[in-house]
Amino acid sequence: MIAYIKGILVSVNENAVIVDVQGVGYEIVCANPFSFQASLHHEVTINTFHYVREDAQMLYGFRNEDEKILFTNLISVSGIGPKGALSILGGIDAGEFIEAIEREDDKYLTSFPGIGKKTARQIILDLKGKLSAVVSISSQSSADTQNREASEGLQEAQEALKSLGYTEREIKAVMPELQQESTSNTDEIVRRALALLMRN
Repeated sequence: MIAYIKGILVSVNENAVIVDVQGVGYEIVCANPFSFQASLHHEVTINTFHYVREDAQMLYGFRNEDEKILFTNLISVSGIGPKGALSILGGIDAGEFIEAIEREDDKYLTSFPGIGKKTARQIILDLKGKLSAVVSISSQSSADTQNREASEGLQEAQEALKSLGYTEREIKAVMPELQQESTSNTDEIVRRALALLMRN
């Protein structure tokens, strides 16, 4: 099994990318090949799934491990082959799709070409509860992003308050309340801080 390919991205077309690994060009079929366009002529590492059948061998590529896990699980469902799985991946966020499976959202699943009600029910039957690890990774990633944005918003707000003439001591006095705010928008944090400072 070829788990990933690391080399120089030499070509991108509408169906696949070609990665040169020490003089050998690997054609890797992807859901969205042009998502790798920015790395053209640079070194890339692409997660891959080596698909083997009697009449063909194919390498399928993915932007991250979540997509690969979802792909391998989708092709295990009766009625979905690699081409169908790729068409699904081409138009979704992996975490969003998995959440739809978990909440048994037939309407969402049947919105993809080639997936009727029967196949949607089969996806739910076969995959519900099996992809929670991917969901937790996505959720953690989302939480990390939100935390980072909130921290940046607070830092920018502190700088703005200093420029308005407030002292470090005055700003620190209102920080505990500001940290409880649900927004990461700097302007909103500054407005809230000014209200607190005027009250104090």
